[in-house]
Amino acid sequence: MTFIVTEQCIRCKYTDCVEVCPVDCFYEGPNFLAINPDECIDCALCVPECPVNAIYSEDDLPAEYKHFTDINKKLADKWPNITRAKAAPVDADEWANVPSKEGYLEE
Repeated sequence: MTFIVTEQCIRCKYTDCVEVCPVDCFYEGPNFLAINPDECIDCALCVPECPVNAIYSEDDLPAEYKHFTDINKKLADKWPNITRAKAAPVDADEWANVPSKEGYLEE
């Protein structure tokens, strides 16, 4: 099992989750974070740190987000690793509760 970052992260990209990850399995893109499922140790420390509730256990992933498992894997394979928190985008709070953001995902 692994944890999956879903569309709530898009254009918010809060990095609170990155700081607590003991295995540094987060990868950073222009406006989204991804978890490498091959590196995640299922510790769940990241879940409560996400202020927009974007991270789910693979077992608890809602049906509409199942495809984010493949998205996380694909993007983690091409993006750089992130191990320290950074400032969120200046408009992150404005995007926090916007539904259906997948179309805004920048690869």
